[in-house]
This record gives sequence, structure tokens and C-alpha cells, in this order.
Amino acid sequence: MAMPWMYAGRRWVATRDLQLLRYPEKSAVAQPVTAGCYISTYWITDGRYADHMKWTVAINRRLNRDARVYQDRTHVFTAFQDHEATVYRDGAAGPRDFHALDHPYAGLVVEIVDSDSAEQRAELVEWLRGRHLPRRLTGSPTAMVTVFRPTPLPGDRMTYVKQVEGVDTRLTLLWFLETDPRECWDAHFTGLDTAVAESGLGEVQFVAPFIPTVPGTDRYVDRLR
Repeated sequence: MAMPWMYAGRRWVATRDLQLLRYPEKSAVAQPVTAGCYISTYWITDGRYADHMKWTVAINRRLNRDARVYQDRTHVFTAFQDHEATVYRDGAAGPRDFHALDHPYAGLVVEIVDSDSAEQRAELVEWLRGRHLPRRLTGSPTAMVTVFRPTPLPGDRMTYVKQVEGVDTRLTLLWFLETDPRECWDAHFTGLDTAVAESGLGEVQFVAPFIPTVPGTDRYVDRLR
């Protein structure tokens, strides 16, 4: 959060019981689908992506040289993404998407969907925005869903971070929940892959619930495995 043009951020964790809720079993994102315990989400000021990337690549080189980067980890899904759409459960009421990482949401569900082409992805966005997400949000504990499309990482990125896949065909959805995802999983989050498959517009590669970490503590560390 000390980096320029990054104006909001939050870190989330998947304890073992949350990891076991993930699907589909065969995922193009995580192998196995339970891989990965933590995810950090950040909002970057519009129009400042290139500036931010120059700064972050340079500072990460410095931090690595100073042995200040924890290396005993695996990057399962690291990507910078452009905002495509936001669908709200309550219309104009409630926090906006740019508030989402500051608002005390109790859970996050990350959904990743692949389409067959850039043209099909555009159709998928319209289906999500106009039909699928409004139906799913009605009467649910999800306040909003933000939809993003990935953008390539710079060539001079850190070598341990692989290049982003699916730049022209993938979407990432962030579901912001007002309750713990374990309390509503069966009722609201099973079957997302079936719904997308039935639309004929894509294939769900990853559905994963998280809860917020508690900064400055080791809470949940003993529940990851």
C-alpha cells in the first residue's frame, strides 16, 4: 500500500475448510484446485497502470536484493487486470466498487471464467452483466460483483511470476460478501460452473472462497493445512 497510485488493498485467506470448497476439480488456474492460501487484492488509479508497473518492478528488485521478499511460496494466480463491469445487488444503495476493499466485507469469492475467443468474451460480459449476475445477486449475501479482464505483465517482471494467461479470453469475477462464505456456500455458490456452461459462452476454471486476514497477526496460520 506504500506504492504510488495504489489507493486501496485487502488481504484474504483460505483456511483448509475453505480450500476444500473450491471447484472444479480440474482447474486451469490451480493444480490442484486447493493450491494457494492467500490472495491480496488492490485497486490502482485509472490511467496510472504503466507508471505503477515501472515503480513496482524497480522496488521489487531493490527488495529482493535486500532479502526483504519472502521466497518460500508459490504464485498460483498473479495478475493485473482492467475493470470491465460491476453489478450491484442493491442498485444505487450501498458502497460503490471503489469502496469494496475498504468496506468490512466478511468474505470474497474469486471466480475465473475462460471463453473461446475475444468475441465470445464480449458476449460473456454482456450475459454476466445483463442476466446471470442480477439473478444471482437478488436476495443473496453478495453486495456486488466486479468483473475484470487480465492485462499482460511487463517483460521485466520478477522471474518467479509467470506471464498472465488468457489476456484475450479470460475474465475474473470478485464476489464481495456480507457474510462468511461458509454460511451461504451451498445456497448461493454451488453450480456457478453449470450456469456458465449452459450459456455456451465460457467455462469456469476456478471458484474459491476467502475470508479477510487480520493484519499484524498470525491468525489462521495454523489452519491452512
